[in-house]
Amino acid sequence: MKQYVIIGNGVAAAGCIEGIRSLDQNGGITVISEEPYAVYCRPLISYYLEEKTDPDRMRYREIDFYKKSGVRVLYGEKATAIDAQKKKVSLASGDPLCYDALCVAAGSSPFVPPFEGLETVEHKYSFFTLDDAFALEKDTDKKKKVLIVGAGLIGLKCAEGLRDRVGDITVCDLSDRILSSILDAKRAAAVQRHLEANGIRFLLKNSVKQFDRHTALMQNGERVPFDFLVLAVGVRPNKELVQKAGGEVNRGVCVDDRMQTSFPSVFSAGDCAEGTDSSCGEKRVLAIMPNAYLQGFTAGVNMAGGDAVFNNAIPMNAIGFFGLHVMTAGTYTGDVYEESDEAGSKTFFIKDGFLKGFILIGKTARAGLYTSLIREQIPLDQIDFERMKKSATSAAFSEQKRKTMFGGKKDAAV
Repeated sequence: MKQYVIIGNGVAAAGCIEGIRSLDQNGGITVISEEPYAVYCRPLISYYLEEKTDPDRMRYREIDFYKKSGVRVLYGEKATAIDAQKKKVSLASGDPLCYDALCVAAGSSPFVPPFEGLETVEHKYSFFTLDDAFALEKDTDKKKKVLIVGAGLIGLKCAEGLRDRVGDITVCDLSDRILSSILDAKRAAAVQRHLEANGIRFLLKNSVKQFDRHTALMQNGERVPFDFLVLAVGVRPNKELVQKAGGEVNRGVCVDDRMQTSFPSVFSAGDCAEGTDSSCGEKRVLAIMPNAYLQGFTAGVNMAGGDAVFNNAIPMNAIGFFGLHVMTAGTYTGDVYEESDEAGSKTFFIKDGFLKGFILIGKTARAGLYTSLIREQIPLDQIDFERMKKSATSAAFSEQKRKTMFGGKKDAAV
């Protein structure tokens, strides 16, 4: 009986389990989970702070998922080394695990810069795990002031989650705009105005020079008092296990389209893996849930002896702040088409006859159709893209394409 080991217990691991079981119903599967929880939807931790959800509803799979899948989970356990030649994974607790096929789905970890005086700050947190949300919840108070370092996705979702729990929120970032990894200056400014209208204060092109207990001395000389600090500067892929084993890594663990690493029986998936971004052809870490699951499933199928390929990954984000929805996908290159009104804006990036990327603010209905154009690399001269610019409608596709995409529905013009 084949033995499978999965390092990590997130969405990619869940996909890997289901990929293995799609071909092998009997092999042993062991999951190494540093967190003491079953797989959950990490992006929901801000909604937990807003009391819009709870840990039971944050589960990514049903409570009996592991039992039904015949999986042994080692909760609170840490993998410390991989021996790819002997096919063993060393554990912090003692005896190693032997495997026939291994998937490294170790995710990523918060990056904490070496700020001067950070050790003097007693109440400081990350905002990355369920335990982080629990810890923040205990420290919130309507009278407290919060400083969040980082105006990216994590920092801003934390600000949203804390808004009604604290008295004052300041967000700082070295960048000149919020969400700099996914928005251009014009669109970032629009989202920033919305956040400011909901009580969030920003200090941009500015970061902390030094901490002194409950005060941050900013680079521009301003002093910002706070009761607790949230560090949301960014994350780094957990590639060290593969790197120390002698495997090929770059920003993340290098994988091919089958999710195989440079080792024959070792695969990788999720936020620690670096695959191909099909919207531009470059190698990137695409740390989003849909890609994590599909990478994990692909790895699992191949671990079980199948032949699966995942070669159309693209960067995507679907987020909301205080009722304003933002969706982005692909790369921002080529000619730009944009329209805006009081309801929001649409921005499309078109190059060589293909849609390469988009930014939608407020106008996000049926955005999956735009995503399909990018992911499937559909030539725009094969559809009525002028119509698609105005409204995401399947009627812009040919009847044959609608049959392929929507199961033959001829009346899908919505």
